[in-house]
Amino acid sequence: MGRPRRRPGVGTATRAGLPAPPLWMRWLPVLYVAGVLVIEPLTPVEWPVSFLLVALPLVTGFAYGPAGVAGATVFAVVFEGVLAGTPCCAGRSVGYLWDRHYIADYVCTALVGALGTILAANRIRRERTLADVRFVAEIAQRVVLRPVPHRIGNLLLESLYLSAAAEARIGGDLYEAVPTRYGIRLLIGDVRGKGLLAVETAATMIGAFREAAHDEPDLLALADRLERSMSRRAQQLGGNETIERFITAVFAEIPAEGGLVRVLNCGHPPPLLIRPGEVRELDSGRPSPPLNLGMLGGEPHHVDTYPFRPGEQLLLYTDGVTETRDAAGTFYPLVDRLRSWGCPAPHNLLERLHDDLLEFSPTGLQDDTAALAVALVADEPSARTAPSAPSTAAG
Repeated sequence: MGRPRRRPGVGTATRAGLPAPPLWMRWLPVLYVAGVLVIEPLTPVEWPVSFLLVALPLVTGFAYGPAGVAGATVFAVVFEGVLAGTPCCAGRSVGYLWDRHYIADYVCTALVGALGTILAANRIRRERTLADVRFVAEIAQRVVLRPVPHRIGNLLLESLYLSAAAEARIGGDLYEAVPTRYGIRLLIGDVRGKGLLAVETAATMIGAFREAAHDEPDLLALADRLERSMSRRAQQLGGNETIERFITAVFAEIPAEGGLVRVLNCGHPPPLLIRPGEVRELDSGRPSPPLNLGMLGGEPHHVDTYPFRPGEQLLLYTDGVTETRDAAGTFYPLVDRLRSWGCPAPHNLLERLHDDLLEFSPTGLQDDTAALAVALVADEPSARTAPSAPSTAAG
């Protein structure tokens, strides 16, 4: 993958076509026939290499559809007859066009071609089904994680989401930014588990946050309300899900007047404060328990306050970032990478993070990854107007 592509809004999504096979795979049938032509004159008549053309339809089926396989089958049968009927091949003085061995070869090639045509048609049908599943999953992802505004007041925002499940492109990581009368409230979280149940839990969490962020006067009340929402949801699921369905999350609040950021951490990787020449973890060492685990006891929710000035940037992320491994099994050094990059704008920061994660892990991501970057810019007259409408694209 290259740079993160801007995703269009839900209403402008288009159905993706079937992926094109690699170039070498498209040329494989030609190379196969060329190999037969090179070796055939050097082979004794008792072991004619032209019999290997029986596999040409299957070789073609790797990259082409049923029509291509059927065409390769006809070509293979005709070419086998040409090689069998040519006396000069393999030092022969006479042709063997209608020899019983070659007739059996023609029949076998036609049979393999028929089976290969059926398999190619089935492969194309499955690829189209998978493309439809990816399309629907991407729409569902956009509904759950709708694009965050690129600017709210004097805050610049960008978001990034990468799913480890390439077939589904959807997972249990979540993020949101909501402008309220108390300031800009941010959320990033990670649902325990995978699959549709994790996505459903993430949707429940985001929906509860979008509603409660406008009503609750502070982060403590907001976290308590979401704790109740998640506990109620887990009880509805029943069984082991009552205890095992929990969410790690970070809530952040940046007042309209700026100057500080309030952070409430529920068992999640701490946010990073990025300023020129420094990257600092906003970690007081007293994380609250994950949501839906408060009933098991432990420390109550508490809020930490940190200075947040113009030119500084806040990065919220899920553990999919820091748990990405390279070929040697080394974890991704997020803080060290950020220190070497300076303090780029949110858009450039997440683009660089996206590319660096994929380059760092040659085997692909092992976990879903989400990140939310927020930069505070100097107050401007235009920034004092009402919050801008959400953009049609997410980072």
